[in-house]
Amino acid sequence: MSSIRERNKELILRAASEEFAEKGFAACKTSDIADRAGLPKPNVYYYFKSKENLYREVLESIVEPLLEASAPFNQPGHPGEVLRAYIRTKIRISREHACASKVFANEIMHGAPHLSAERTAQLNAQAAHNIACIQSWIDQGLMARVDPNHLLFSIWAATQTYADFDWQISAVTGKATLDDSDYEAAAETIIRMVIKGCEVQEPA
Repeated sequence: MSSIRERNKELILRAASEEFAEKGFAACKTSDIADRAGLPKPNVYYYFKSKENLYREVLESIVEPLLEASAPFNQPGHPGEVLRAYIRTKIRISREHACASKVFANEIMHGAPHLSAERTAQLNAQAAHNIACIQSWIDQGLMARVDPNHLLFSIWAATQTYADFDWQISAVTGKATLDDSDYEAAAETIIRMVIKGCEVQEPA
């Protein structure tokens, strides 16, 4: 029984991510989520109680990967290694959690009204920690004197665009969907711009 429950919840959550990403919270209907999941509408309420709760679950599904992406900053490491790992993970999130990433971005653009205060505090604290790490590397002479806030914002923008603007990217590249080589090229390009542009000193 538990396996059926988990399967149904996963189907609903995936369908909700797609519907919220396409239509936004206000325009999204519970019946459309149920139809996309291939389940009766009452199942949505049975597992999630309300559209609001389901929306928060979608946000929750992306917050944890975003926090985990910063793991390289949370342990000793050379700035080049840390930034490379962070950028690669952010690209992977945009690829593997594209719809939830879009929902999260839209939530942030509207002032994060549905994101819990606890999660907001966690994300802000992690960002502050990452910025402090970058500033420390600058102070140690390990990279150029760039603004650490705007460096982090630039990395967010460059990696997030592969989720938010996937349609435009597909149109420009002429591909219906991007493949492994595209995401590898994206990661390598962003890494090169950051490492070279910030004059990150490589370990001897």
